[in-house]
Amino acid sequence: MDIRLKAHVECLDGRVGRLENIILNPKTEKVTYLVVRGNDLQNTERIVPEKLVKEATRDTVHLSIDRNKFERMKSFIQEEYIPSNIMMYMAENVGWDAGTPAGVFVEHEAVPAGGLVVHKGAGVFATDGHVGRVDEFLVEKKSGRITHLIMLEGHLWGKREISIPVSQVDHYEDGKIYLKIDKRGVEGL
Repeated sequence: MDIRLKAHVECLDGRVGRLENIILNPKTEKVTYLVVRGNDLQNTERIVPEKLVKEATRDTVHLSIDRNKFERMKSFIQEEYIPSNIMMYMAENVGWDAGTPAGVFVEHEAVPAGGLVVHKGAGVFATDGHVGRVDEFLVEKKSGRITHLIMLEGHLWGKREISIPVSQVDHYEDGKIYLKIDKRGVEGL
């Protein structure tokens, strides 16, 4: 199964948006959720469990649910209101004389426990430096396990795709992917 970030996402009754990100379990290297931007609009991302993927091609991810169920999925971007009294308390603790601050809304990504979000374009680093950016993932349908990460390497006129076996991934940190091999090893893939 080819999960390409920015691919179209379709429910049983039509297209609902685009695949924005994946959420994976870094220990098992399994895709656990997809983050789908509904109808390409801002702040309409929904978290869709991987088990609802019926099939995926290079251009389209097909879900086994209808639009109504998709619309009821949990929002990926959560808003949290911090009232003015908490803002004033925080300001006083650091010695600010801010007057009476207003309450604020803070947005954060709702990543399920143990999950890690991988964004399109996330940096990929060999042991000796930056080698490219994440473009897509190859995933076993039955297990949901990532087998390969497809990376774009190069510049505007000379980009090429490199398939990196997930066994060559050392770790994930701060939204970046770090490999066990050096740049020469990546060139050999």
